Amino acid sequence: MDVMPQQGPDSGRPPEPSPQDPYVLPAEGATALPPPPPTLRTTLRRAAFGAVAAGVLLAGALVAVDDGDERPKEPGPVERAEAAATAGSPASLSDLTALIGDRQKWVESHPKDAPSLATLGTAYVEWARRSADTAYYARAEQALKRSLEAQPGERGNGAAWLGLAALANARHDFLAAKRWGETVGKQQPKAWNVYPVLIDAYTGLGDRKAATGATETFGELRKGVPALARTADLYRGNGWREDALATAREAADRATQPAEKAEALHRLGELARERGEPEEAVAQFDAALRTDAAQYASLAGRARALAALDRTDEALAAYQSALEKLPRPQYALELGELYESLGLDGDARTQYAKLREMVAAAKKDGVDESLVLARFEADHGDPEAAVELLRAQWRGQHRSAAVADALGWALHRAGKSEEGLEYAQLAADTGVRNASYAYHLGVIQRELADYGPARRNLEQAVRTDPAFSPLAAPLAQEALDALGEPPPGGPGEAQQPSPPAPEPEPAKKPEREKKPEAPAPAPSRTAAVKSPSPTASPSAPASASPSASKSP
Repeated sequence: MDVMPQQGPDSGRPPEPSPQDPYVLPAEGATALPPPPPTLRTTLRRAAFGAVAAGVLLAGALVAVDDGDERPKEPGPVERAEAAATAGSPASLSDLTALIGDRQKWVESHPKDAPSLATLGTAYVEWARRSADTAYYARAEQALKRSLEAQPGERGNGAAWLGLAALANARHDFLAAKRWGETVGKQQPKAWNVYPVLIDAYTGLGDRKAATGATETFGELRKGVPALARTADLYRGNGWREDALATAREAADRATQPAEKAEALHRLGELARERGEPEEAVAQFDAALRTDAAQYASLAGRARALAALDRTDEALAAYQSALEKLPRPQYALELGELYESLGLDGDARTQYAKLREMVAAAKKDGVDESLVLARFEADHGDPEAAVELLRAQWRGQHRSAAVADALGWALHRAGKSEEGLEYAQLAADTGVRNASYAYHLGVIQRELADYGPARRNLEQAVRTDPAFSPLAAPLAQEALDALGEPPPGGPGEAQQPSPPAPEPEPAKKPEREKKPEAPAPAPSRTAAVKSPSPTASPSAPASASPSASKSP
């Protein structure tokens, strides 16, 4: 039975390393040590040894038995953390803290123990990700480098390479994560723990085909809750809402350990919120927090849902609690916009200032928070600065739906709606059911006098989630109301709010994408979804006559 953390987050922090600890050095970034190309001279013996090393990255839980007592002892926190990692599941923060302390003590007297150094570095990555304490990424990097010095990756230390891939993903350096993960994957294609880092990397880069393939392979190699969770995320990203919900429910039903169960319940809360069911979302987030009080992301999810229910006092308190326990820039942006929607401009400016401070601090630790900073600049600061940040992301092959949507909107806010249309359309064409994406696309189309598609996308935004943003949702409804209802006679009799523009020819529909099967018995599958290639740079926008009216 797992033990719930009984202490606050500060008391559960990993122990501070001693001043002689060689792993406390300035962050150099996950790409500071480029991965070597896989060598053809790698023997089957080395590949097999590397697979074992990667498979026991945080593994090896041993059950001790008392003399004369046939019943095994209850596993301790270190063993529970190791067992969770062996299963590909999250460990509780208290167990993760115990594992870090155990490995820190061990490597002080065994500084050349490569597997223990890899375990310590990877545990640091997970702690930083779960606590938003980015300073631990520097410690992770140094521990992983020391592991590779003791035993190079080519000689079977794939565990350290995978740790560097996880670190790169956490720092939003998805291209580096892809290189590290693929290096290990070519040597150890049957090692299941290669694929979660590859899924995250491909998703961050917007390579939906590769992410789908990695998810399918992961499901074949690692059955159970971890595979179900990854499959549900894939379905969600493709807009297969019913299948995502059914698979996520199965993951929640089959989860047994508190941290794993809480993560599954959090996913159900996010799905409920995205489909415009805030009451259900609050219930799921509450259940996640009851299951594991350290599931801090559910505090922020609960705050969003409470804001959608106009329970603003509770929403403000939930956001403040989330930021205290999990200080992520995205939460500061959301709280600032909630304050702004309530007319509390001073409080909003305070949160926006905190957002800038968080982004700057994260940058010092090698974490790229350009996406959230650009979203802030587009709506509350300098849209041109947002465009530059996002163009850099796009040039760096960060071409996810989130980046495409943000770039399209930033271009529109900077007065470049025709160029922005291409990116906004790319985000929408992934199929993801995101009310904000539909709103942005509809507003841009309205600006370009493309009233029919604008009306359809604005309707989709308010239908998908009528309260998707305390600031943008009312503007979406206003923009839709300004367009008016289409007349019974069809588009030919429509009275446009400004001189009508010719409808552009409909774009050729992309080929349908094969939908992966869930790794365990799952509900009925939807047929297909559009799958354009967001990895290619958009072409010149289709011709459209811009309207004199401005978007809301």
